[in-house]
Amino acid sequence: MPVDESGLRKRLAELTLEEKVHLLTGADFWSLRPIPRIGLRKVVLSDGPSGVRGTAWDERSTSLLFPSPTALAATWDPDLAERAGRLNGAQARDKGVHVQLAPTINLHRTPLGGRHFENYSEDPLLTARIGAGFVRGVQSAGVAATVKHFVGNDSETARMSYDARIGDEALDAVYMRPFEDAVKAGAWAVMAAYNQVNGTTMTENRALLTGVLKERWGFDGVLMSDWTAIRSTAASANAGMDLEMPGMPGNAWRDKLVAAVRDGEVAEDLIDDKVLRILRLAARVGALEGFPEPASVTTPADAPAQLRALAARACVLLRNEGGVLPLNVPRKLALIGPNAVRFSAQGGGSAHVNPEHVVSPVDGLRRALGADTELTVRAGVYPHERLAALPLDMAADPETGEPGVRLEFIDADGAILDSEHRRAARFMFFEGVPDATAQIVVRAEVTPAADGVHTFAVAGVGEYDVRVADTTATVHLALDGGDPVEAMMRPPEHRVEVRLAAGRPVPVELRRAYRSGSFLTAFGIGYHEPHLPEDEELAAAVEAARAADVAIVIVGTNDDVESEGFDRTTLALPGRQDELVSAVAATNPRTVVVVNAGAPVLMPWRDEVAAVLWAWLPGQEGGDAIADVLTGAAEPGGRLPTTFPLSEDGILSPVPAEDGSLPYAEGTAIGYRHYAPGQVAYPFGHGLGYTAWEYESLSVADGVAEVTVRNTGDRPGREVVQCYAASDALPLRLAGFAVAEAAAGERATVRVPLDERLPGGCALRAGRSVTDLRLTA
Repeated sequence: MPVDESGLRKRLAELTLEEKVHLLTGADFWSLRPIPRIGLRKVVLSDGPSGVRGTAWDERSTSLLFPSPTALAATWDPDLAERAGRLNGAQARDKGVHVQLAPTINLHRTPLGGRHFENYSEDPLLTARIGAGFVRGVQSAGVAATVKHFVGNDSETARMSYDARIGDEALDAVYMRPFEDAVKAGAWAVMAAYNQVNGTTMTENRALLTGVLKERWGFDGVLMSDWTAIRSTAASANAGMDLEMPGMPGNAWRDKLVAAVRDGEVAEDLIDDKVLRILRLAARVGALEGFPEPASVTTPADAPAQLRALAARACVLLRNEGGVLPLNVPRKLALIGPNAVRFSAQGGGSAHVNPEHVVSPVDGLRRALGADTELTVRAGVYPHERLAALPLDMAADPETGEPGVRLEFIDADGAILDSEHRRAARFMFFEGVPDATAQIVVRAEVTPAADGVHTFAVAGVGEYDVRVADTTATVHLALDGGDPVEAMMRPPEHRVEVRLAAGRPVPVELRRAYRSGSFLTAFGIGYHEPHLPEDEELAAAVEAARAADVAIVIVGTNDDVESEGFDRTTLALPGRQDELVSAVAATNPRTVVVVNAGAPVLMPWRDEVAAVLWAWLPGQEGGDAIADVLTGAAEPGGRLPTTFPLSEDGILSPVPAEDGSLPYAEGTAIGYRHYAPGQVAYPFGHGLGYTAWEYESLSVADGVAEVTVRNTGDRPGREVVQCYAASDALPLRLAGFAVAEAAAGERATVRVPLDERLPGGCALRAGRSVTDLRLTA
């Protein structure tokens, strides 16, 4: 977006050195400093990749919860990514957000990566095209997209310090490729990562920040730090960083950077360039007076329907034996599995948002199948490490009687500083805690629905007093690891079991000690109703399956497993879920497994069941989307954007060596380029549909492939046409892709723009996945 540069320089000339330098560090956790006398308003930033949370982690400020970014990439549709980006941008405008901290375009180097769900793909071209589409969409709404985390931030273990040792070819052709394309698509912001690359911390890596990003690629936007990633003054400023985030005590810039300029360690001309970039960003997003404001945009009324369609489009049908899917309306359906009753709509960490609602698979299938189907629901097993949040329909504010809890902030003398009604049982504070707070208290009247032993839990880091009815406990909970994100997503937990009578309210109270100036305060109340022992629950689930016409088993992960802040230690499903699937499949041959996860898991039972549908972490409308696909109301249009390995043998490790180095010894051979055929359960690009396709012709001219396909089935369908290139000097790699749609019996010809980096003399092959290539040119 062109900006009047002379107008920016005029404002720059009006600033003192102190004003210029202070503009380069955040005003607080989520905003940049305004300077009213030059017409600069506050610029507001917000996470994230699964929706725009805003500046508060608060259920009172809800956001659209999108399917996980990996689900978006599974559509293989840059135009759809652009529409999703525009919808994100509209949400940001409604929330007064100028800069969205998304997309995350690091690669799936290893399926064990903790933020695998938050990244798009293992392939640089697919990631680049989906990411560029998303950037264009966000910025079409007048909101800055922030591509992150530049670069080599592909693991979470020791993420703030590890040294990614990446060879030049792999760095340029694989890991930096999506960032280059995002910059060429016009990205207005880039976020630098915590880690080192080849011995230099990224926020001090002049060769990559200035030499590549700014000089070679011509990036004219703002290069910001990941939160607290700047740890030096002159070194990071001279390397090319423009903005230190967040603003907090102990920042490395501000007054220290003023001194560095006065001492000659940092040139003032370099400061001026950084300030111009901040002003340019403000002008682009409508926060600088005298510059055109973006056209008005607002979230459309059909946004939930758009999210439902997107989640359905992303679903990948991995297996469908005997045509068990789409379902005919069964008389008896057993819906089984831990993720059927405790659905994972999103992963953990900074991508988390607070949706107004989440549609569960139970609700979605009940609506889709209607009253003629008898639906039995069983968890089957209990794999979660932590209890679910206390349900608000059984909790009442003791002051008002409304559903929810009473939250109070109390000083050292016991005086109430603030008191508020909240419809939540988990709380997160980066800011907003009243000064002089010594305790945060949560109170509720809880009415049990059943007689028996009820389990309550406090989860969080800190000192707590817990009371449930007449049972009390004082506990101190601490983290094993050092990453503060674990306090948010994997907090320690203390459980209290209390025998209660149905319908009789009891007081529940949680008191947490609070110290002023805390960087992050996160805690909550968990709950589990009276339940069968796991062996008995599994047996009951198997009996339900035996009595049903069809058994749908929904298994998967959760934010104990998939989150920012830590990597996975195994690809196995948590707990006894594999045992559950095999037991159900043994008793009902019409067993359909829905996997609710953002990253690959091992599926040792995949040949035992009739069908496997991969549903990802599908966002707030996920339950309806899954029902749409299972019943055939929607086509399972997704294709795998990452390889699903057969076992853990040979997968790349995210764990650095003792010296902190993480060698990328595989070079460019990640993903489908890394695995031998015998190591793959489902290949990159794989996905079935409810129709069949014949590939008829392939031609290539002027960097574009034309592929004609024919729908040979009996219903309309969607096909992702994939082109791969190879030569004696070039291993097989994705060269381009396009979406074809055709009615039953009809042909479609698609134009596939090929990767401009392809060398001459390659053989081009087209087909349905990296292992199902049917035409050659």
